[in-house]
Amino acid sequence: MSETLTTTKQVETTAKTRMEKALADLAHAMTAVRTGRANASMLENVRVDYFGTPTPVNQVGTVSVPEAGMLTIAPWDASLIPAIEKAIRVAELGLNPSNDGKLIRLPVPMLNEERRKELAKKLHVMAEDHRVALRNIRRDANEQVKKLMKDKAISEDDEKRSLDEIQKLTDGYTKKLDDSAKAKEKDIMEIR
Repeated sequence: MSETLTTTKQVETTAKTRMEKALADLAHAMTAVRTGRANASMLENVRVDYFGTPTPVNQVGTVSVPEAGMLTIAPWDASLIPAIEKAIRVAELGLNPSNDGKLIRLPVPMLNEERRKELAKKLHVMAEDHRVALRNIRRDANEQVKKLMKDKAISEDDEKRSLDEIQKLTDGYTKKLDDSAKAKEKDIMEIR
């Protein structure tokens, strides 16, 4: 962090903002993890070669979910159908596109037990990466508070109170992160 924080309140507010961002990032990353249901966000990371530019699939056509086990893509330019199908296959989502010349259909197969476990492992890695991010934010905040103490900008009581507050923040956000990951894992493991 390059900005200089002069009060424990600023340090705590900055830490809280950064922890919010870490949680939001995890939520965004989890949308790309597949569950048994079709979801348009599954295609969020698919990039189509559109005249030499990697373009998100939702910017070259309309992505919709007509039923729980099906995604459809209606490209705005029918000549893009082969490029979209190729991009979906390259993305290794486990989806097999088919088309009728106007519309690409993506049946979302039910997940088998092995695939569910793979996705759960991927989710655990994602969650752990974000836990580490929360701990790093806590470490940065604690260092800033200790620096304020060293510079005699705050008292020992203020230092202790602030360090306790930062720990409470970290515990709270870690719990939110764990709850969010558990809910997603339950969604993955649920057989429909």
